[in-house]
Amino acid sequence: MRRRALAALLLAVPMQADPHADARARMVEQQIAARGVGDPRVLAAMRKVPRHRFVNAPEVANAYDDRPLPIGHAQTISQPYIVAYMTELLRLGPGAKVLEVGTGCGYQAAVLGEIAREVYTIEIVKPLADCAMRTLHGLGYANVHVRHGDGYGGWPDQAPFDGIVVAAAPDHVPPALVAQLAVGARLVIPVGDADQEIRVITKTADGHREERLIPVRFVPLTRDVREQD
Repeated sequence: MRRRALAALLLAVPMQADPHADARARMVEQQIAARGVGDPRVLAAMRKVPRHRFVNAPEVANAYDDRPLPIGHAQTISQPYIVAYMTELLRLGPGAKVLEVGTGCGYQAAVLGEIAREVYTIEIVKPLADCAMRTLHGLGYANVHVRHGDGYGGWPDQAPFDGIVVAAAPDHVPPALVAQLAVGARLVIPVGDADQEIRVITKTADGHREERLIPVRFVPLTRDVREQD
């Protein structure tokens, strides 16, 4: 009887509402949809993924602000609008397999995980890779696979990919990433040193084509000197 009474009491207690849900909804409406991002799957992912779980404790109050935030190791979590914008540029289908270079705290990977079938993400800073793995696992993202390593060369044993996104800026487009795209797939990448821009490279049957879009500011793409060409 006591067990049944306790079970009934627990069922009667309402689930605690997400205290950040309204902030996420405002973020999507005011920072993302209002600036032209219209893919309903991207907007739904941005409403769902708890950005506050991916930032350090002192930054939780700022988690839904329209700006990047420090995550340690001289790295940042990207501005929400940029995450949504770059995700939309990938044009992913629901069965897509996608590669991310520069996991950071794992936020972009989680957004991708809401849209794609499988996400492979590489982070060169081991403490960040380990932390992202723990956070993503804790949130139930079984379709996101984290690897510690140099992402310049991609993840060849999982290629080809239906999309690749890079969350740090090299001074040129890495040839290996273009090579690992499926035909028709897109690489979305910030490129440049002092002046950076988003580029979209689309793989074609006989090569690729490139578009140059908005100016941005990302941390540089870090490489492992032991693995450089």
